[in-house]
Amino acid sequence: MKPLIGVSTYLETSARWGVWDLPAALLPMAYPRLVQRAGGVAVMLPPDGPATAASLVARLDGLVISGGPDVEPVRYGAVPDPRTGPPARERDEWELALIEAALASGTPLLAICRGMQLLNVALGGTLIQHLEGHTAATLGVFGEHPVKPVPGTRYGTAVPEESDVPSSHHQAVDRLGEGLIVSAYAGDGTVEAVELVDERWVLGVQWHPEMGEDVRVMTALVSESSRRASTAAAGGAWA
Repeated sequence: MKPLIGVSTYLETSARWGVWDLPAALLPMAYPRLVQRAGGVAVMLPPDGPATAASLVARLDGLVISGGPDVEPVRYGAVPDPRTGPPARERDEWELALIEAALASGTPLLAICRGMQLLNVALGGTLIQHLEGHTAATLGVFGEHPVKPVPGTRYGTAVPEESDVPSSHHQAVDRLGEGLIVSAYAGDGTVEAVELVDERWVLGVQWHPEMGEDVRVMTALVSESSRRASTAAAGGAWA
């Protein structure tokens, strides 16, 4: 059976389709398609009450925290930079609860762009609120730049060579959260991937793998989720 991978969604006050213009929980189709290409089944996770996160994550085999707006600086004890975007408090609260539930249960977790930043904040880290030269020159268009893996890490094992990745961001990890290590860098030293040092499968990437052709990061998540689900079904211990 294919593993069930939950993907957090955007929350928009206004979205248009057909004749409708309504509030919507939505997700670019590239996310579920990447999960499907990697061998998993994708399910959308719109914002809900944080108290429901643990029981929801318990039904999943793996979790993806998607990209999106800036994390509210108060979450990491900072004063907002004028270039930081407006807060998305409901998403922050919900996705932090999902991350905490995944960490507590050992559910495999892939955090993408904003997701990686939120993972770092959840573990007590901080963010750089604005980076020059990392956002694509044209709004709404993804740029591309090379990232270099750190050998021996989970990311370095999945993608051992330097590779070009699709990205669009203006914030990044500053001080690392507790238990995290860096597993990839950009050429200017910007942190491009982080992961936990313990046995839990937790990986954050600064770029958007769903916008490229390389499925290896998602395949690694889906493979670990499948292994975990098989072990649980057999009545064994998770490792």
